[in-house]
This record gives sequence, C-alpha cells and structure tokens, in this order.
Amino acid sequence: MRILYVEDNPELRETIGMLMEGDGQTVTSCATAEEALALDAQETFDLLVSDVSLPGISGTDLARQLLAEDPERWVVLCSGYELGSYPSSWGPNVRTLLKPFELDELEDLLGSIRKAVAKPTA
Repeated sequence: MRILYVEDNPELRETIGMLMEGDGQTVTSCATAEEALALDAQETFDLLVSDVSLPGISGTDLARQLLAEDPERWVVLCSGYELGSYPSSWGPNVRTLLKPFELDELEDLLGSIRKAVAKPTA
C-alpha cells in the first residue's frame, strides 16, 4: 500500500512517516498540500494521511480535491480537534484520527485500510 503523508511539522512528519513504513506499506512524506497534489498527479497513492491544519491549502481542501477525482479514495484526516461526522459525508473511505493519537490507533486504522485496499471490489 502506497501512503502519501502530509504534515507541516518536520519532527512529526519524520517520526510518523517512519512508523507507518513496513508491513507492505511505503510512505512518501511532504509538508504541504500543494506538494501532495503534485506527487499524486505523478502516481496515485492508495491512501492519503493528512494533517488538517496546513499552510496554504488545508488538509480538508486537499482531501476534497482528491475525492472529487475519485470518491472511493482512502483518506485519513488528522486533527487536534474533533471533526465530527462531517468528513465521512465526503465519501465511504474517509476516516479521522484525533491528535495526539496512540500508535495502536494508527496501526489499527492502517491495518483495516490495508485489508480493504487489498480486496478487489465487486
């Protein structure tokens, strides 16, 4: 599973990016939504994991742009505040992760997404 991780905090980007690597997962990290759009345009990722608060284009706007192209896309939005059920209305594969999150929460979420991505849809 190819993961595009967007986080403007360099320490978090490096740490969480490394933690998501492995178990059949590769991670490409970047600091802005603009970078993420350019990377995704070159080759579509299986999963977008993005901070909500980013300089320039926000993580929510990034998610909406990518979901407009593919409503079935997998997206995880990370935020320090509760987003409620609002993001889930954007598509069936949109999830949220409240910061600060436990490593187990991230691993469980990625594991369930990895299984879903591996299953061909009928």
